[in-house]
Amino acid sequence: MTWSPAQYLKFEDERSRPAAELLARVPLTDPRRIADVGCGPGNSTALLAARYPDATLVGLDTSPDMLAAARKRLPKVAFIEASVATWGPDSPFDLIFANAVFQWVPDHLGVLARLLESCQPGGVLAIQVPDNLGEPTHRLMADAALAGPWRNRFEAPVAREAIPTPDAYYDRLRPLAASIDIWRVTYHHVLDGPAAIVEWLKGTGLLPYLERLEAGEREAYLADYLERIAASHPPLIDGKVLLRFPRLFVVATRG
Repeated sequence: MTWSPAQYLKFEDERSRPAAELLARVPLTDPRRIADVGCGPGNSTALLAARYPDATLVGLDTSPDMLAAARKRLPKVAFIEASVATWGPDSPFDLIFANAVFQWVPDHLGVLARLLESCQPGGVLAIQVPDNLGEPTHRLMADAALAGPWRNRFEAPVAREAIPTPDAYYDRLRPLAASIDIWRVTYHHVLDGPAAIVEWLKGTGLLPYLERLEAGEREAYLADYLERIAASHPPLIDGKVLLRFPRLFVVATRG
């Protein structure tokens, strides 16, 4: 997919909040080597650098545009183009951090086990993944895809699997972990209106749909989707809307 740092960062505060809350639960005081996998434009890397200023940081992402934005933001950090699905550290890390990336990695439980196993004893794997495929925002993407003249473009499934259950994360990581902390949070982001919800999702969840469409079809698809979002997210007393966004968090400490 073609990622846009500018589109993604239109909602930087809201997108960075789960990363900050994940980082707050990392039980390390002085990690020496940290990897931020799926670092995007560097907003999560900046949080890591602020908490652990003496650590050596490495960020990795598959998007050259995201990496360019991250390098501009944090010129002293090493950023590399790599896929977490196949990336393997050349030496153990104390902390491997991943904010909202593994939902894009098929069958990622095995990848997580491999990464936790690559941590130092006592090191930490900390991840957060959106758990929102059942939300109206995502159900309506599929409805709009199958309702228009472009429906034949969506005969094959759109690339993103439902994330595993908390039990599945626990069972896969527990043989390697001294401890595991798992929790789920549902955010209710206050946005200016239905159009703001669409702008948010144009930076992430809508990308697999928009990539299937011709340039001339995207505007019509987005107009249809906006109508559906407006109908499912009625205005609040001040005209704003709430974007409901569940996320799953896992912090595993290597045994």
